[in-house]
Amino acid sequence: MTSNNFSTVRDLLRYAVTRFNTEQLFFGHGSSNAFDEAAYLILHTLKLPLDQLDPFLDARLLPDEIATVMRVIERRSKDRVPAAYLTNEAWLGAYRFYVDERVIVPRSFIAELIPHHFSPWIQDPETIENVLDLCTGSGCLPILLADAFPGAQVDAVDISADALEVAHRNVADYHLQDRITLVESDLYTQLAPRKYDLIISNPPYVNSGSMAKLPQEYLREPQLALAGGEDGMDLVRKIVAGTAERLTENGVLVVEIGNEREFAEAAFPDLELTWLTTSAGDDMVFLLTAEQLQLG
Repeated sequence: MTSNNFSTVRDLLRYAVTRFNTEQLFFGHGSSNAFDEAAYLILHTLKLPLDQLDPFLDARLLPDEIATVMRVIERRSKDRVPAAYLTNEAWLGAYRFYVDERVIVPRSFIAELIPHHFSPWIQDPETIENVLDLCTGSGCLPILLADAFPGAQVDAVDISADALEVAHRNVADYHLQDRITLVESDLYTQLAPRKYDLIISNPPYVNSGSMAKLPQEYLREPQLALAGGEDGMDLVRKIVAGTAERLTENGVLVVEIGNEREFAEAAFPDLELTWLTTSAGDDMVFLLTAEQLQLG
């Protein structure tokens, strides 16, 4: 079918939804279904408001506009490129971030918890002075942290220089260069000795069995940011092991481990992990206190 068959946004939307469903695309990078993803890609490509589809459904498009949208639909369908890489943007709540293939597409259940200041484990957000984000990727979580804890300095660490280039762009976009320090480091190795009131991480945690079954869309992302070893806990073990000496007396560690709760509990049998409630349930993110880690 050629673009000559289309004239309106409605035409393109119908075609895209059918194409996405026919190709059995995987939706895990922002949208949850073919319709929402098609609407987003079409509105973004046409530079229309992302929350106003209806007024434009029957708008007639210029031939070059139709051709441009068709190219985007084709790349999403045939090449299975995640939508965020096609638009160079991803959203966490109301926050927009620049992304490209150098970083995984931002998605984190920790992002849901930050606006609530990890209450009740953190009782007064204004007392938080130093925060650390390990495996920062695009720098999205430090930006949320800087907003939620206005008195805090945030160190954001990643082993990937490419990822940090993207993070620098996002930090600059939010004018937070004075509060967020980006550090190229293998976890704690290049960090100056400092105690943190809060350490968070959304590290690579996909176990080897799951890595072998990932949808093609995930294979477009940097595998370094996904693969967590045989049980998914390779980096998580290092993070937990190094945290005790890095936390202040009342500090807390928050780690996202996705669907790996069983492996996480097996990796830390002597620690009673506190599981935090997110939109996906009670087994995606765990918390440990400085006291627990000192005793452990």
